Amino acid sequence: MQRASRLTRELSLLATEPPPGITCWQNGQLDDLRAQILGGVDTPYEKGIFNLEIIVPERYPFEPPKIRFLTPIYHPNIDSAGRICLDVLKLPPKGAWRPSLNISTLLTSIQLLMAEPNPDDPLMADIVQYKYNKQLFLLNAREWTEKYAGQ
Repeated sequence: MQRASRLTRELSLLATEPPPGITCWQNGQLDDLRAQILGGVDTPYEKGIFNLEIIVPERYPFEPPKIRFLTPIYHPNIDSAGRICLDVLKLPPKGAWRPSLNISTLLTSIQLLMAEPNPDDPLMADIVQYKYNKQLFLLNAREWTEKYAGQ
């Protein structure tokens, strides 16, 4: 019951006061959500619209939602299946999830990760260009954005 009332409250807040560039809604069930993140200005993802799937576990807020990109994205911390390497999406001791965090905070953190990749903790080892050849990384990321996330 706690999960349902908290999710309802969070979704209501996301609908009335969404973070800039982020939308989130129910996809049928209360525990199956969808979100869209607009690529940030001055990033290779600019003008892209990225769709995400959010699955809320039974034990939410005591365990984090499972979030993955549905839109392909060229990013060192996001793999080809859309899985995201981000500490707030994992439980301690390896992760930084806390019950005080919410879906809005997670989506904002993902948006920030898109703008500032963490090359020292890559999920896609072959995208090492971010660290060693940033121009090539930016070129590839822009191409993927145009191809998969363009309007």
